[in-house]
Amino acid sequence: MGKKTKWIIFTIAVMWGMPTVLRSQQTENKQNWAERGIRLREVEIKAKRPMKDIGVQKTVFDSLVLKENIALSMADVLTFNSSIFVKNYGRATLSTVSFRGTSASHTQVTWNGMRINSPMLGMTDFSTIPSYFIDDASLLHGTSSVNMVGGGLGGLVQLSTIPADQQGFGMQYVQGVGSYRTFDEFLRLTYGDKHWQVSTRAVYQSSPNDFKFRNRDKKENIYDDNYTIISQYYPVERNNNASFKDLHLLQEAYYNTGKGDRFGLNAWYINSNRELGRLTSDQSDGTRFENRQREHTLRSVLSWDHTRENWKLGTKAGYIYTWMAYDYKNDKGNGDMASMTRSRSKINTLYGQVDGEYFLTEKLLFTAGLSAHQHFVKSSDKNIITLVGNRAVVGYDKARVELSGTVSAKWRPIERLGMSVVLREEMYGDNWSPIIPAFFVDYVLSKKGNITAKASITRNYRFPTLNDLYFLPGGNTDLKRESGFTYEAGLSFAVGKDNVYTLSGSASWFDQHVNDWIIWLPNFKGYYSPLNIKEVHAYGIETEADLALRLAKNWKLGVHSTFAWTPSINEGEPMSSADQSLGKQLPYVPEYSATLSGRLSYRSWSLLYKWCYYSERYTMTSNKKTLTGHLPHYLMSNVTLEKGFSLRWADLSLKGTVNNLFNEEYLSVLSRPMPGINFEFFIGITPKWGKK
Repeated sequence: MGKKTKWIIFTIAVMWGMPTVLRSQQTENKQNWAERGIRLREVEIKAKRPMKDIGVQKTVFDSLVLKENIALSMADVLTFNSSIFVKNYGRATLSTVSFRGTSASHTQVTWNGMRINSPMLGMTDFSTIPSYFIDDASLLHGTSSVNMVGGGLGGLVQLSTIPADQQGFGMQYVQGVGSYRTFDEFLRLTYGDKHWQVSTRAVYQSSPNDFKFRNRDKKENIYDDNYTIISQYYPVERNNNASFKDLHLLQEAYYNTGKGDRFGLNAWYINSNRELGRLTSDQSDGTRFENRQREHTLRSVLSWDHTRENWKLGTKAGYIYTWMAYDYKNDKGNGDMASMTRSRSKINTLYGQVDGEYFLTEKLLFTAGLSAHQHFVKSSDKNIITLVGNRAVVGYDKARVELSGTVSAKWRPIERLGMSVVLREEMYGDNWSPIIPAFFVDYVLSKKGNITAKASITRNYRFPTLNDLYFLPGGNTDLKRESGFTYEAGLSFAVGKDNVYTLSGSASWFDQHVNDWIIWLPNFKGYYSPLNIKEVHAYGIETEADLALRLAKNWKLGVHSTFAWTPSINEGEPMSSADQSLGKQLPYVPEYSATLSGRLSYRSWSLLYKWCYYSERYTMTSNKKTLTGHLPHYLMSNVTLEKGFSLRWADLSLKGTVNNLFNEEYLSVLSRPMPGINFEFFIGITPKWGKK
């Protein structure tokens, strides 16, 4: 961390902390709640199903999952707590997610309502999103995403922050230390009163990230005295040149008038400096090259929410700035480093949105919304110059406006039945999509078990990204938009017994056909280019279950599990007589995935076990099981033990985590090494300034 950054964080801490220190002499609560535990009276809550969620397939993450430990990114949270596939290029490197057999660019991502997918790549790097910066996270699967955004052929990941609900000043600090000299630091300063809620958060993570791994892409020979090979072995190597330093700052301010109006400001700054480690197949000397990615990103949103008895109006305005650099240098053999790639990109995005809701009656809700994103993108590789006519071009400099409008009517004619119709229209540049219709219905089959049947159907579109169209070399301005129909049906239930247990779950079936699937393939000129060549049929089943059980006095058990079966089959036309991809699973799409987590708690003790499974993934469209043609399935297990302490002046927490408990050797992406068993330890402190 640079001196300037340290002084910024120190100054913020002093400005926020001094007023609270002066109040620290007030009377404090002397009861040790951490040892005795807190007993809450059981309260039965009954509520109607939200009108906005009629027929929707939605996964909502518990706040306890999001705040599990400071070292988690949203990629880690999604890996162990959802059925979607997280494609991970290595520790602290690119992590993308995909729903239901689609690609990462088919997953839309919003932060406080603003889309944060890269307009260049169409995807989001979840490894750069600290879970501690997210207060509310949910997944809208398949057709359900049309309620909020367009282009989510797979689904939508919704991320947001909420006011801290703090009275007076507050502070929390967490220090983490882990294997490979990894350090994680988290600081949050809060202030709140009747009208204001202000919060400042900072996360800093750094590590040489030089873990050891067994390289199964190389073999070393053992010779006898006659230089005859008598044996071979896979060498143990170190993941050199893979260090990272990430700084995140999040400033929030909310003002509530108390009369139905709330104003908000959210500003999130990212400063990332990451090396990209060598491939396991790389035979070069790891000390003679540099492979580095740097990023500066600012995301900011201003909001106003106006709420009345039967209607609501919300407006947002935002701005995103991203500067990204990628440099690859190699030794020419004489000690001089030659620059092979010097990629630079700048993205400026302006955002605006207006949403409204109106309850005509208790049984009929109308909604409408309009959003706009204006992108200005400049991308170039300083080492590549392409001649266009007599003009030298080093990349592309493009602007594109993206509009999305929607109206919906949600009707519940009787208590058990709900129906919803959504119409959406999209424009990218000067290209308009046809009207995107969606229909949702749900029906309560049994009130006793809260058994609800759901069904939906929609058509959806996704437009090519700017890199798809203009990247040099390889962009294809003749690309068509992708389009598809999706059908879904499912069941959900929720049962329980007061003060004993609760059990809930869901199962859904989906079927999706996508035309003009965009894929990048090598061409005869020696580089990759995107083409509309595939018709993809993605279908399958998703299940989820939750159990909360009181085992005895002060003993509680919570279990959460997911399972997904997601075939994603190429049903397009063959490109040539040698094309063997027809009828095969798409590359890097596991057919099966599953997660399981269990939390056992006793008073201030907590034991958490997490497990995930991905079936084998193919790296080639032909699905051939060659040495590099597929990645074996793998299981992953993590375990965490936490203890809380309540002192007169502060609450403390101690936490230890073991990642990759059984030292699994695995790959998420071909030739990208992953760490074996590793450890983390965290200590957290929350002062009781002025609290009784």
